[in-house]
Amino acid sequence: MLHTDHRNSRPPLSKVPTGGVSIPSVPVTPMRSVPSVGSVAVKRITLTSKKNWWMVELDEEENKLHSSQPFSSHAEPILNDYIPNPHPHCQLFRHRRVTMHQETEHHFFFSYTCYLLGTIQSHGGTVTLRPGFCIELFKCVVKKPEVVQLEINGEMQSNALDVTTQFLAELRVYTRVAPHRNIPVFMGCLDGIGMVLEFLEGGTLYDYLGQYAPLARVLLDALTHLHAYGLSHGDLSLLNVQVIERRGELTLKIIDFGRSVAADSALAPPDGDPVDPWAHLNTERHEPRTEQIFPGTRPFSAPEILRGECHDARLADAYSFGMVLVCLERGHLVDVMPWNQRKDLHPTDLLDGCTLFEGRIRQYLRRWDERRRLLREDLADVTNA
Repeated sequence: MLHTDHRNSRPPLSKVPTGGVSIPSVPVTPMRSVPSVGSVAVKRITLTSKKNWWMVELDEEENKLHSSQPFSSHAEPILNDYIPNPHPHCQLFRHRRVTMHQETEHHFFFSYTCYLLGTIQSHGGTVTLRPGFCIELFKCVVKKPEVVQLEINGEMQSNALDVTTQFLAELRVYTRVAPHRNIPVFMGCLDGIGMVLEFLEGGTLYDYLGQYAPLARVLLDALTHLHAYGLSHGDLSLLNVQVIERRGELTLKIIDFGRSVAADSALAPPDGDPVDPWAHLNTERHEPRTEQIFPGTRPFSAPEILRGECHDARLADAYSFGMVLVCLERGHLVDVMPWNQRKDLHPTDLLDGCTLFEGRIRQYLRRWDERRRLLREDLADVTNA
């Protein structure tokens, strides 16, 4: 049986989803507004006898604020369309249940159910409300740490250290950064299983090259939001940006934060000794944490990372963003030879055809000590371009 209890403590690796339910008015008789139902937190997760089904029991916590996202795949929960506003003298009894069903290895369906039953006392009489319920069903993704062990030349080799480092780095982003419309919704962790994230449909930014340069403004907004929390992305590329079509409009979400590092960490080169991802837990709080930084996707990785001399991971993200702008405006993937890129050299024709963002691109592709940092003020320039 899989069991977790998060009422008293919520460690970083077992953050649980919470959510609120608001109750709209019903157009029958004038009624006073009723405050929204309190937050809903996970009380217990139980593995049932049915294969790949979990029962998630929810606890209602009145007047308690939580920083994580609600159990909803929409801007407003579908519950609002169905639950009437009860009478001021209504005695309302609520029972909530969330069921999770595994469809494939990584895709899950969450079903949010709310049952209502109560009585209304009005004008000396009593009217009984019939029990009812409404359900919101949406697909999620579970990211699992995939550890592989191989025997090579008589020695056992494992990727456990790198997998753990990437998992913790991504989890840090989802638990530290406030919700943003261009970052996937984080719904929590299932002990021994993985992270539960929003399911995203659509292609990557690579599939929309030359068509939607205005998406650059949205991407910049997401990156500056991430940087405001002292975290970098670490592997920004066309393939790590998911493009989604909603109501006939395109938007995007940044994905894959496994190479993210903190701005206040000491950065170790990729060819150095492996860094224990748990070592910072045994050091004094005033000592800086050491994190290893690795090259990202070619040609988006910053030259200082290729040289093993990175001092500011957020400036490295600015370089990656500049290369993304080049691809967006030219309409195809560009390439830079790694041996030239390590020397901060670029092809002379790299910016040919770039008219919208040429000025900003030149500032983002400079040497790291001369490079422009991504700022929210840049949004106006990109928008007006």
